Order: sequence, then structure tokens, then C-alpha cells
Amino acid sequence: MTRTAQSLRRALTALTLTALFLIGAATTGAAEEEQEQDFGSAFEQSLLDPTAPPPGANDFSCRPGEEHPNPVVLVHGTFANRFNNWLSLSPRLADQGYCVFALNYGGTPGNVIQATGDIPTSAGQLAGFVDEVLAATGADEVDLVGHSQGGMMPRYYLKNLGGAEKVGTLVALAPSNHGTTLLGLSALLGVFPSDLVDVLCTACRQQFAGSDFLTELNAGGETDPAVDYTVIATTLDEVVTPYTSSYLESAPNVDNQTLQDSCPGRLTEHVGVAFDPAVHRLVFNALDPDDASAPAC
Repeated sequence: MTRTAQSLRRALTALTLTALFLIGAATTGAAEEEQEQDFGSAFEQSLLDPTAPPPGANDFSCRPGEEHPNPVVLVHGTFANRFNNWLSLSPRLADQGYCVFALNYGGTPGNVIQATGDIPTSAGQLAGFVDEVLAATGADEVDLVGHSQGGMMPRYYLKNLGGAEKVGTLVALAPSNHGTTLLGLSALLGVFPSDLVDVLCTACRQQFAGSDFLTELNAGGETDPAVDYTVIATTLDEVVTPYTSSYLESAPNVDNQTLQDSCPGRLTEHVGVAFDPAVHRLVFNALDPDDASAPAC
């Protein structure tokens, strides 16, 4: 990597961390009385130990019970890591009796920033992690809960790497299923050489609306009939834009919804969906429809 590219990467890292902190702080501030954990604490702790699993996750001695036979694997989003993305949801799932697991992927081991690498390669890392979870727990399938890229990337695993035989449900929070205009940022980044963008964040280019990667991923059908899909978007998404690009094509096994369908006026944005208790309730409902209940708004 050239010195210029290294400098740009450091600058991108600093800007990204700052942006994520500010977005998260604003989001949690809007629902401050309702959230037990805020994004700021996740941000700070993930800097101290970016390789740590979130609370409640990665107990490989956990054995699923009859009520929740599928372990839940949490898949973080671009620029995040397993700790800061899932600090809030992971312990809630564990408290509900799930065996919970979370991986880092798509980045240099030990780096606070993950999920910037080539998405098919990241899907291969997810495939290996799922196999580890199945072997450790003795389960036949896992359920996946992903945020942003982490809600879209598993679809490559399901479609191309045999994942549909090992996954029961995919719950995707504000996923980049059809890419993003990122409020026009994708057009701005288009003026930079593609090889430079790929050095900084290959997964970013692959998530631009109309990218070759997404065109191929969505060709020939967006879902597998063996898997149940729930998409939970937010109308205030400022990262995956427009927010409707999160939706999957209509099918009997697809449930596209927004947080505001259940909680009109809710101000949660892209980063905040992983921390919002109302979203958590919707996740629980998708994982266990027989015990579904309306979120407290």
C-alpha cells in the first residue's frame, strides 16, 4: 500500500469513527429514556477491546433448549465490530434463553473497524463461523440477525455457499439489499479511482446502488424458499438510502416492515436500530412468532 493510500485510510478511519459516534449519540439521545445501553459506551469499549464478543455471546458450551432450538448468530455492519454493534441486543437475546454468537469479519484481526473487505470473502468467514457454532451446539440450523451489510451479506452465503441448508431465519435490520445512494455520496466517491476506493473499503463500493456485486446477488430471485426473511427498516435511515432499498422482493417467506409501522413517529436512525428496544421486540417476534407481542413505543 502506498504512503498516500495509508494516509487516506487513516483519515477515513478517523472520520468513520467520528461519524458513527455522532450518529449513534444523536440516535440514542432521541430515545434516551428507553435504552439501557447507549452507542457511546459501545464505541468506547470497542476501542479498548475490539476483539471482545458482546455480553451474552460466544459461550460455546451453550446448548439450545426446546423453546429456542436454533442458536442466533449476530452479523455486524460496515465499519462496526461485533462488540459495538451488538452490545445492547446480545444480552437481551441471552436473557430470552437463546444461545448467542457473534463474529468479526471483513477486517484486519484486532482492528476496531471491520466489514470493509470483499463481501464474498466475508460471506466465507460467516460460513466457517456458522459451521463452528453448529458443531459446538449440536443444532441443525442457526438463525441470523444482521445489521446493514450484516443483513445483506448473509444472502450471498445463503445463495452461493450452501447456507440455506443451515439457516432457518434471517432477520435483517436496515440491510443494504439493493445498495445505497448514501444521500448522493456514492456519486461523489465515483470521482475517485476504483482501485483506491477498493483499498479503503471494497465493501463500500460493492454496496453502492447498481454495483456489479448487488446486480449479481439479486439476479434470479432474492430469497431461498427454505429460509424465512424479516426486514426491519427505518424511514429515517440516512445511510441506506432510500430506506425502501432494504426491502426484499415480495414472497410468502418475506416480511418487509419498518419500525414506524409499529411505532409511528419513532426517530431511530440507521445505527440506532441495533440499540432500540422496540426493534429488539420485533427481532424477538421474528425469531419466535408464536410468542410475538407488540413493542412498547
